[in-house]
Amino acid sequence: MPTHAGAQGPEADVAVVGAGIVGLGIAWEAARSGRTVVVVDPEPAGGATFAAAGMLAPVSELHYQEEELLELTLASARLYPEFVKPLAGPTGYRSTRTLVVGADAADRQALADLRQLQLQHGLSVQPLGVRQVRAEEPMLGPQLSCAFGIDQDHQVDPRVLAAALQAALAAHAGGQGWLLRRPATGLLHADPADTASAVTGVALAGGGTVRAAEVVLANGLGAAEIAGLPDGLRLPLRPVYGDILRLRVPEQLRPLLTATVRGLVRGLPVYLVPREDGTVVLGATQREDGLAAVSAGGTYQLLRDAQALVPAVAELELIETTARARPGTPDNAPLLGRVAAPGGGDVPGLIVATGFFRHGVLLTPVAARICRELMDGDGDGRWDRFRPDRFSASDLTSSRRSLK
Repeated sequence: MPTHAGAQGPEADVAVVGAGIVGLGIAWEAARSGRTVVVVDPEPAGGATFAAAGMLAPVSELHYQEEELLELTLASARLYPEFVKPLAGPTGYRSTRTLVVGADAADRQALADLRQLQLQHGLSVQPLGVRQVRAEEPMLGPQLSCAFGIDQDHQVDPRVLAAALQAALAAHAGGQGWLLRRPATGLLHADPADTASAVTGVALAGGGTVRAAEVVLANGLGAAEIAGLPDGLRLPLRPVYGDILRLRVPEQLRPLLTATVRGLVRGLPVYLVPREDGTVVLGATQREDGLAAVSAGGTYQLLRDAQALVPAVAELELIETTARARPGTPDNAPLLGRVAAPGGGDVPGLIVATGFFRHGVLLTPVAARICRELMDGDGDGRWDRFRPDRFSASDLTSSRRSLK
């Protein structure tokens, strides 16, 4: 790649801090626009991306009080085929539909209420007969209370997609280094005494720098810990842990499922995502207990509830248990965009892309598009509601805040 070594370190048009799925997507979009790119991360795709199930589900992921996110999630879902098309080799993208099922009468009512919200927003959610669904997916249990089909909710394997993005960036680099496996510790500024001055790169742990015309902070929870953030900027990120299981389906039970199954079991959500390699991803708990390890209770809950929907889960081989923290925000919406400078305008050279919570994989294409448009000077005003500087100090004491 046409990056080159400067007096203090490599130089590039864009330095992306963070090589999760969002950071890799942004780097790829920047590279495709003709920019030189350096990505800084000691463990590429090793955080939330490694654990994520990869459901591309703007419809079934619609939550009460999060309706403002819908335009963004739908836009990103529409971009996915175009986003993965230029990548060589497998991308893990599958356009199979999603089935939403309930286990008991209370679950049926909760899903019916959610469907009314979805219909209010013009979304297509088809009620299906349980007998019809079981004919299509014979491994579903006989005691389901309801079923709905969502044709536009698909899936991608984040591990496969992350590998494809890394391969594409390496190919674009032409054998030169595009990835620095070191932590970034701080932002560099044109005036080191003024954090409102233009950002000119990042400092690296152990010494050294990366000089860049644009710096994108896409390192999840770590973005809030970067030194040199503009004065007054607060990135109110919190770790939301999730337990996720991977199971191998024996040959005699394949295919266990052809569609992604999302369910409610006694009010608790559970999902099963079938992969082309004969495995199933089962998740995902949501907890803010600070426990970074896999939770025994969470594992039990997932296996219990999955078996209520698909009894044959008891016959699968449990091959992996994983827990990772997702970066949440007070309103569960991303921190995405430029940062206001005290004297007016925005701090030059700085873009923030974090706080994607449970939508990181889904929102990767649109986040990449938004960041590239900001670099081009063509920002779309629709997405200003997600600016990373939308929270004042007083907002940080609130558990939620309405999107504006």
